[in-house]
Amino acid sequence: MEDDFKTDAVNDTDDDDPPVLSSHALAALKEFLQEQSQALANHETLETGGAGGNGAESEVALVTEDWGLSQFWYDPETARTVAQEVLSLSTCSDSDYKVACIACPTLYAYLKKMDPSISVQLLDYDKRFEQYGSDFTFYDYNQPEDLPLELKHTYQVIVADPPYLSKECLEKVSQTISFLIRPQQSYLLLLTGEVQRDRAAELLGLRPCNFRPRHSSKLGNEFRLFTNYDPGERLGGWEQEK
Repeated sequence: MEDDFKTDAVNDTDDDDPPVLSSHALAALKEFLQEQSQALANHETLETGGAGGNGAESEVALVTEDWGLSQFWYDPETARTVAQEVLSLSTCSDSDYKVACIACPTLYAYLKKMDPSISVQLLDYDKRFEQYGSDFTFYDYNQPEDLPLELKHTYQVIVADPPYLSKECLEKVSQTISFLIRPQQSYLLLLTGEVQRDRAAELLGLRPCNFRPRHSSKLGNEFRLFTNYDPGERLGGWEQEK
């Protein structure tokens, strides 16, 4: 978006005159500002439940996205769908069922709303989530195993949403997953861009599901959900190999 503005700026020969944006750049700027305004409105509605606070999502309070930290919250349908999948997996596990959410605070909030008794640990860089108390662990993907030892090999279900679509980021998050996940039967869900498909298969043995995650803010990258297990009819099932 910024490239559009820079490319289409028309400068007068007099350096004292302010630059003038072309009609195309002005339209792009208007669209960008409208998207920002709508994203903020969506989150205000999500946090308050709309007028009177009686909406279906009134109890799911989310802080405002920090785009500088590459934060983009899931839309309600995506958050509910993934949360329900995580809860469904609990029926296949023993009583000591624990979930780790790596950089996906929206999912944490929905899980705790749908089942307040579930044991969930949120690992995130944003210290605003310290409000979750002992459920929060500070996490910097650049230090993938710099975590409390009591978290090691503890979690039967891990849901990860790496903040960046780079090879380096996925490799380091994969190290964190290896640190956290139980050596016995475990379930891994990865939410990331389609561009990471081959890396997700190579690093973690994951396959894409037909369910397509979406965000409250419109993103240009195609987003996918990958798992290390066959979800059957849930999540639209695994995508058939071509």
